Amino acid sequence: MHALEVNFDGLVGPTHNYAGLSYGNVASLNNAASFSNPQEAVLQGLAKMKAMHDKGLTQGVFAPHARPDLNVLRRLGFTGNDAQVINKAFKADPILLRACYSASAMWTANAATVSPSPDTNDGKVHFTAANLNNKFHRSLEPNTTTRLLKAMFNNEQYFAHHSHLPEQGFFGDEGAANHTRLCDSHGETGLELFVFGASAFNSQLVKPIKFPARQTLEASEAICRLHNIKDTSQILLQQNPDVIDQGVFHNDVIAVGNANVLLCHQQAFLNQTQALDDIREAYVGNKQLYIIEVPTSKVSIQDAVSSYLFNSQLVSLSDDAMLLVAPQECQRNPAVKAYIEELIIADNPINQVQFFDLRQSMQNGGGPACLRLRVALNSQELAAVNPEIILNEQKYTQLCDWATRHYRDKLGANDFADPALLTESYQALDELSQLLSLGSVYPFQLEA
Repeated sequence: MHALEVNFDGLVGPTHNYAGLSYGNVASLNNAASFSNPQEAVLQGLAKMKAMHDKGLTQGVFAPHARPDLNVLRRLGFTGNDAQVINKAFKADPILLRACYSASAMWTANAATVSPSPDTNDGKVHFTAANLNNKFHRSLEPNTTTRLLKAMFNNEQYFAHHSHLPEQGFFGDEGAANHTRLCDSHGETGLELFVFGASAFNSQLVKPIKFPARQTLEASEAICRLHNIKDTSQILLQQNPDVIDQGVFHNDVIAVGNANVLLCHQQAFLNQTQALDDIREAYVGNKQLYIIEVPTSKVSIQDAVSSYLFNSQLVSLSDDAMLLVAPQECQRNPAVKAYIEELIIADNPINQVQFFDLRQSMQNGGGPACLRLRVALNSQELAAVNPEIILNEQKYTQLCDWATRHYRDKLGANDFADPALLTESYQALDELSQLLSLGSVYPFQLEA
């Protein structure tokens, strides 16, 4: 059956800020305490979505989360009305308060793992929200993410939703940032690559020393079971622990796949030669599989991390043409720019590149691929998706107007003591949930 891959990009939330909360994410740490511009950030993200729509691709929208998270602050002992809770938290622990204001749900590559229907034994599209328990500010996300996914894909005939994995380090799950899918076409059975950083139970497997491995083997195995993935459609690989210690905190910072192309760095996987041979052997398609290894001699790990070359999107424009959607940082890095020029004239389906200004996201450690959750859907499944989350000209105009009216153009450390920021944020999301026909998905709506 004909199918296409829809990218559901995360709308940047009204409280987008730089708090340096993500240990192991070099960009996040380097830009801690800088002023952010939420309005610029959301408009940059929308511009990328519109550009994909203009190329004829089906583009979806993923709503942000409600921040600050007052429920968790109350669980941590801060009492009183909303303004008092914010004031007390700001005085007692401003870093904690900023974590509760984090807009990190914008990076929907971490929202969930998705298995398309051709890969599953029951023929349904399966969703499991990531528990993101490695970082406090991200561990606040899975319940709202699950509600959002159910509001977006609300048809039990086609879609199966699972609870996030246990909120414990043994089952650390970071979603689609450590998952990709290779296939002849999006409607045919594919091979899902699950990439883990370490094992929680098997101490014999190597692990990084400096930075944490956020995805465990055990979590990836659990997702395979929950999604009822065909045995021939799954393969588990270990990320190279040495590159995790160099700031490659997710696999999508060192590798990206689409259809029958896998673009990866020479040092992406543990025992890489064997890992790539295993992928070739397991690939279930009939087309030629292109595995493009980027040599360290051409792009160093440092250049890969600073430019986010591998956090680019790969999208199919036709059966034999792919577009690399890259951040402007790739254009500014001489080594990376030279490699991309070489890549698009080489004998492979990647024959175009387009650069985007995503500086507000990049400074917090998220590039084009971080901002989107990929969902392969056949025509019947696409027709069952909430139509209001699919971008068109009118929706784009509405969202730009909404963001311009509700978002501030500057946020700094002291702004988080202002209760008006909460009011502004909640009002914006209440209006957005109506604009996208999501119903009541936010805690402040459910508690009203």
